[in-house]
Amino acid sequence: MENKKLVVLDEVSKYFKVSEGTLKAVDHVSLDIMKGETLGLVGESGCGKSTLGKVIMGIYQPTHGQLTYHGKESFHLNKKTLFSYSKLSQIIFQDPYSSLDPRMTVGSIIEEGMIIHKMYDKKRRQERVYELLELVGLNKEHANRFPHEFSGGQRQRIGIARALAIEPEFIVCDEPISALDVSIQSQIINLLHDLQKKLDLTYLFIAHDLNIVKYISDRIAVMYLGNIVELATSEELYTNTLHPYSKALLSAVPIPDPDKEARKDRQILSGDVPSPINIPEGCNFAGRCPLACDICKKEKPFLREITERHFVSCHLVE
Repeated sequence: MENKKLVVLDEVSKYFKVSEGTLKAVDHVSLDIMKGETLGLVGESGCGKSTLGKVIMGIYQPTHGQLTYHGKESFHLNKKTLFSYSKLSQIIFQDPYSSLDPRMTVGSIIEEGMIIHKMYDKKRRQERVYELLELVGLNKEHANRFPHEFSGGQRQRIGIARALAIEPEFIVCDEPISALDVSIQSQIINLLHDLQKKLDLTYLFIAHDLNIVKYISDRIAVMYLGNIVELATSEELYTNTLHPYSKALLSAVPIPDPDKEARKDRQILSGDVPSPINIPEGCNFAGRCPLACDICKKEKPFLREITERHFVSCHLVE
């Protein structure tokens, strides 16, 4: 992993106007993604993970804040520059079936990005389609088939090939294995890992499964109700968990050893996640935190470095 910032988010927010008011899906997130690394992003459903990924991709325009890519601002550029940015970054979607056009052949799906970006002549594009299919574990005969003729794991391989077609350097993996059978998940994870080494890729890996995130990620960011509450290296987060929410998440991860699983201290959170439309004053997590005190309910904590490269957003952590 290179010690160079590829993507930098500075106080990025994404709000949506809804009938009840303003939904704060992502709220003042600051984050760096280093070139060549995999940054894992975890949290409960609805915490804003996928929205943040789509903001980074340019699918959503942010409400506030700034994102820079290779030191260049990416949010307020003209269409031409944004088009160039789209060639450098791609996304692998959660559902490998709905993300593929059922009316197009696999070859056409993979080739489409190359046509849009005017890459290669027709003969070379066809060769490139075959190369990509083989790269993701399929073969060139699959190019003339349609998505419905494949299994879920094979469709996700097609989605990966499509993302690689225009030779990006940064890929948002938006829960790429959650819709797959457990037996297939490890194959896709290993494929992504191998492709990263081979092609020098940078990943933002969004997922629920903390064991998978630990395996593939260099660093992990924990997200709660639109905020990053903890950020550390994968090993540090698992061995020295500091934020109460992160501790609760990790306590829910099953341990393969039945004896250890029976003895572990499982932390059950009380209450419900507050509405992102009506976020309470102070710490977003205060209403569910077993350690919350008066300051937690009055003042919002900010993400600060507690030890080297370990950041936590909590009044009670020193």
